[in-house]
Amino acid sequence: MPMELMSPAGSMEGILAAVRGGADAVYFGTGDFNARRNAKNLEGEELAEAFRYCRLRGVRTYVTMNTLVTDRELSRAKELVLRLSELGADALIVQDLGMARLIRSVAPDLPIHASTQMTVHNLGGVLAAEKLGFSRVVLSRELPLKEIEFICARSPVEIEVFVHGALCMCYSGQCYLSAAIGGRSGNRGLCAQPCRMSYSFRGASPGHPLSLKDLSLARHLEELEQAGVHTLKIEGRMKRPEYTALVTNVYKRALLEKREPTGEELEQLRAVFSRDGFTDGYFTGKRGGGMFGTRSEDSGREARALYKQAQAIYQSQPEPPSVPVELHFSARSGQEMTLAVTDRDGNRYETAGLPPEPAISRATTEEEVASALSKTGGTVFRAEKLHIRLEPGLRASSAAVNAMRRQCLEGLALVRRRPPQRRTGDWQPGLKRLPYQGEPGRIYSFRSVDQFSGPILSSRPDMIWLPLGELTAHLPMIRALMEKGLRFTAVPDRIIFDSQWPRVLEQLRQVREAGVRDLAVTNLGQIPLVDKLDFTLHGDFGLNIMNSQSVKELRKLGLQSCTLSFEMNLAQIRDMSLGLDSQILAYGRLPLMVTENCITRRHGDGCSRDGKACAGSTNAIVDKTGRAFPVLREEHCRSTLYNAEKLWLADKLDDLEDLGLRWLRLNFTTENSKEIEAVIRAYRTGGAMPDRATRGLYYRGVQ
Repeated sequence: MPMELMSPAGSMEGILAAVRGGADAVYFGTGDFNARRNAKNLEGEELAEAFRYCRLRGVRTYVTMNTLVTDRELSRAKELVLRLSELGADALIVQDLGMARLIRSVAPDLPIHASTQMTVHNLGGVLAAEKLGFSRVVLSRELPLKEIEFICARSPVEIEVFVHGALCMCYSGQCYLSAAIGGRSGNRGLCAQPCRMSYSFRGASPGHPLSLKDLSLARHLEELEQAGVHTLKIEGRMKRPEYTALVTNVYKRALLEKREPTGEELEQLRAVFSRDGFTDGYFTGKRGGGMFGTRSEDSGREARALYKQAQAIYQSQPEPPSVPVELHFSARSGQEMTLAVTDRDGNRYETAGLPPEPAISRATTEEEVASALSKTGGTVFRAEKLHIRLEPGLRASSAAVNAMRRQCLEGLALVRRRPPQRRTGDWQPGLKRLPYQGEPGRIYSFRSVDQFSGPILSSRPDMIWLPLGELTAHLPMIRALMEKGLRFTAVPDRIIFDSQWPRVLEQLRQVREAGVRDLAVTNLGQIPLVDKLDFTLHGDFGLNIMNSQSVKELRKLGLQSCTLSFEMNLAQIRDMSLGLDSQILAYGRLPLMVTENCITRRHGDGCSRDGKACAGSTNAIVDKTGRAFPVLREEHCRSTLYNAEKLWLADKLDDLEDLGLRWLRLNFTTENSKEIEAVIRAYRTGGAMPDRATRGLYYRGVQ
């Protein structure tokens, strides 16, 4: 089966551009629950027409409902889901676990696809998604070919990958930079793209250390097909229809002709939209400075020169026939003439006409009937096969055959436009549950055991969260501390490729044998892979939990507690029904990005590929206002970018007590032990907010 080519649309004109360009499927948004809320999107009758238009032409429609939602928004989301199911959407693309639960309840026949915003980047993530009811998974853009091959060979669901368009510096679904800086959340569909802004390292000239070139895998289509990828996805719902038409057309021709795009086609792709050209660095495993770029004014002028050429693809009249059909014609003496038309989807429409007359001077030939039946111009249909049974000596008028053809094709068009009949179900949010009453306990999260001190450990936190690598590197110390009654939680990296899992599993076995019983789940992909290790599982912030239904899904997956999204405000947390012990990040630098490209290596300041030179060191990028955002190294030369200011709620503890939270987590990153001791005292007694601190988003919320 050939790979499906999926193209973006931000308007009805974008739908036309995608379909005429050759897309097998289109994806677009509607309403307030899609990750491109600033796109024009489709509403009302235009939305219904988009479904009819695509269904007639055999083009599948996938609707984005891929934002995080709050409890108060779920009822409105339910009504939109029911409408989209009724209109005949082929699938919904979803990020929020609670949204997926709602869809399964109210529209059980409507497929759901796991958005790239779910940060699925390994086989475990695919298996977890399947368990939650997803029939397709969109993989993270950062995966190299060998990881994609591994997943596809073992996946029980369809795999979709991005092949063209914008690349975010951060893993999709894990970026909170826009929300922290300006209150516009990428997880809520309003990213302000701060990664494209200018930053500098201390003492260096300003540059664009977070702005990647656009992705293009146009030269790797055969490799993707051999890997077993089901769908190729083009990014660009915010871009013009001309972009969609041209890019789709280039990829479609290359796929049909089983070749790479020509030099001229590659130049067209670059000119219509790119940032200093393209990159395939993640796919080929060649990360580094060559992947970075920005868009110039000259690029915009080049694109405008191509628009007219691109418009010809989707504005040409009449529309080229694209749907192959078979026509079955029969004419026998004394019987009505019949004509039936069938398509490849099994749809059929049949009509009948007056009986043919005996020929007086000349009988109608099969060639004449074939000529009449083949005149499908003005419709979307193309006569692929003709089956003609014409008894000799009869006269079938061309007018009669033409009328039957028109009637059949119009009837088949009506059949194809009809949405599928689907079941509807019931969904209710359920009774509100507050599982914990009283003052929340404390969790301390550290990056290193070097941050420990006697007073810190003697303050008796409920749990200490520590990176898995730190635990395994200091097991004798950890055993001794556990014997004194301290409880440790192993925290694996958020990003772990399948090729990296054997080492991680060995580390997990070591800490489990040492007596560690708790494990933080930082990504859904970890849940199936640690199933037999007998840990108590605690969901971390990277799971993006923003509503009660998502909490229920985590409980279904076996988690015992969860961390709520720090993009929520206190009122939204108060609305939740907490079916699991829950916590929030209540102090520290919020982690705003996790990147596959090492930001430190790009700067070249004391960095080495083996990580020895930069391990434990802190760099920072500085914005135009002088705010410094620390950058800390992770395993495999990945980076985490942290907020410039530290979150502070020590003087707001009364506001937190009625939220039903089991714990407050104090997240220590760049602090030394003396600074940590002061913070712990402040969170015990209610210390005043220091200068250059932030309330985060708990009071102002996000858009």
